[in-house]
Amino acid sequence: MEGSIDFLQLLDSDLSSKILSNLDDPADVVRVASVSHSWRHFVIASEFSKILCLRLFPETSSVIAAIEENNIIEPSEVESTGSVEVEKLKKNHQIYALLARGLAPSLTKDCIFEAISASSTDHYPEEMIHLTLEPTDRVYGRPSYWSSLGESNPEVPETLTYKLVSKLCFITEINIQPFQVFYDDFPICSAKAVRFRVGHVRDLQRERYLIGDYRAGRRSIEDQAVWTYTSEKFPMIQENCLQNFKLPEPVLAVGGLLQIELLGRVALAVDDLFYFCITHVQVVGRPLGDDFVAELIDQSRKCVLKYNPETATCNN
Repeated sequence: MEGSIDFLQLLDSDLSSKILSNLDDPADVVRVASVSHSWRHFVIASEFSKILCLRLFPETSSVIAAIEENNIIEPSEVESTGSVEVEKLKKNHQIYALLARGLAPSLTKDCIFEAISASSTDHYPEEMIHLTLEPTDRVYGRPSYWSSLGESNPEVPETLTYKLVSKLCFITEINIQPFQVFYDDFPICSAKAVRFRVGHVRDLQRERYLIGDYRAGRRSIEDQAVWTYTSEKFPMIQENCLQNFKLPEPVLAVGGLLQIELLGRVALAVDDLFYFCITHVQVVGRPLGDDFVAELIDQSRKCVLKYNPETATCNN
């Protein structure tokens, strides 16, 4: 435009970077990169997409190495220049622009979409896993909780498996409330410890059919799942309250499955058996936007991040 001034040509790179670092919208970074070839080169070389993504969503810092070294997330193809370093910068620019764009509309929220499978269920369907999605321990005046089968050995574990709202979520914490039984000494059927896993269905082509098969909540999905992350053990307290388990760092859950493993039974029932009873489960994190899909390539953690250019507001 006649009379306009290109400050990138007038100012040194440090001052130009300071000016552009005031951008706080991922779409604005993409627009700035579209002004001219020189502006695009400057934005990509200065890694503004990455800087802004990390500033807006600090949880993405936990997967920097995975994104940049292991290529867990691949962008759409970019124009090749022949320079490995330039290609890497261009790829990272697109990755972080896509991540920031996808995460921007999402608030930290409960990331559970539905309950899928329990390793065992006592008194189905009155005590099925789906009741753990209710926020209270009573629904319509009746107790609301999942219960395992009773075991004479208190060390027998149980698992609860859930489908997340997206195949790509940054999980930060899991909240679990054990159930307090309304008889005898009012025992709390908690666990001594819990452990968490994230992963995906082994047979990706039959995923929706498999999940439908296990939706009744009476069978384990273990033989159909691949777990790509397993947490440390977290001790539970024997209290009837929503207990918070914050992960050491946000976990990138690729694949859409989250499993809770309950370890060590403590409540002995009147039938001389040990039970786990859980009234509520909540998975807190930040899912990627609906116009983005993480498609797993194989049974490893590697996936392709795709987006719909017709619904995305930025074009990288």
